[in-house]
Amino acid sequence: MGRPLQVIFTDEQRQLGAEVRRFLRDSSPTAEVRRLMETESGYDPRVWATMAGQLGLQGLAIPERFGGAGCGAAELVVTLEEMGRALLCAPYLGSAVLAARAVLAVGAEEFLPGIADGTTVATVALAEDDRGWSVDGLRTVAVPDRDTWVLTGHKTYVLDGHTADLLLVVAAEESGPSLFAVAADAPGLIRRPLQTIDLTRKQAALSLDGVPARRLGPARAAMESALRSAIIALAAEQVGGAQRCLDMSVEYAKLRVQFGRPIGSFQAIKHRCADMLLSIERARSAVYHAAQAADQEADELLTVASLAKALCSEVYLQVAADTIQIHGGIGFTWEHDAHLYFRRAQSTQAMFGSPDYHRELVATQLLG
Repeated sequence: MGRPLQVIFTDEQRQLGAEVRRFLRDSSPTAEVRRLMETESGYDPRVWATMAGQLGLQGLAIPERFGGAGCGAAELVVTLEEMGRALLCAPYLGSAVLAARAVLAVGAEEFLPGIADGTTVATVALAEDDRGWSVDGLRTVAVPDRDTWVLTGHKTYVLDGHTADLLLVVAAEESGPSLFAVAADAPGLIRRPLQTIDLTRKQAALSLDGVPARRLGPARAAMESALRSAIIALAAEQVGGAQRCLDMSVEYAKLRVQFGRPIGSFQAIKHRCADMLLSIERARSAVYHAAQAADQEADELLTVASLAKALCSEVYLQVAADTIQIHGGIGFTWEHDAHLYFRRAQSTQAMFGSPDYHRELVATQLLG
């Protein structure tokens, strides 16, 4: 796998993380998360506009010539870690990461300025009910119709698919899987919000019945690039969420008194918190290594990205479960935030492929 990469963040990257944390502390407190997760759109357009206009977050990884900042995976990781910590309710992962990378990879550059300035919320429709996150064996099909294309099929688990302005749909056509642009108001398109375990991140199902679309290009390489960026970003988000769970657990262990002593003084609680910390640091190292590999276009990128997603998925879910256990009965209640992180951990473990799926990918890559 080559020489290990040394991960060192610059002062600018650390300052970016600190600025994002300060912003989210004010704009995404728990009360606001709970309010937004009960709304249909799932996010606040004013906060979304501020993220783009004042912080430039939507254009972070978009080249400067398209209105972005031209940053790399390291900056994305720093940003997504803070968003995961705050359980930010916003279409950032689907639009600024997954869709932006797909558009870049396929060369449909006209969409990038709108994504970068936040005026266009884009998303990618890839997954189908029984096909997972693969471009192979797609049942959504595209056929040419004079000077356009027509799509028919069904997509599911589309991030913010019921509110996005631009839908990038992966469909099968004669030359292979291709990426198509579909307008949100296209005739024959039905968008239905899904009831998912994680209420803080909206997903949708799409029904396409003769929907007009524009072919952007072959989908295989574009989606490999987009998903690779997305799983690194999602792994960073998982690390941020896990860290917040540990912080809540330590704080509670210091305050909660049993038998006349803070429960943090009990050996069982100490050991559990220590194990949580070690697991999070392993996961964080894996994500940072994957980000560095992405920025350096290292040969091992495919392997380390999948390993980071597999590890971070399992660590987040275990840490979230331990957080509930440390809090005891109150941790199981709807009023406590622990269950919000547990739900996010469960949802993100399956998103873009389970840990077993990514380990199988790694085995395939290593064994040829």
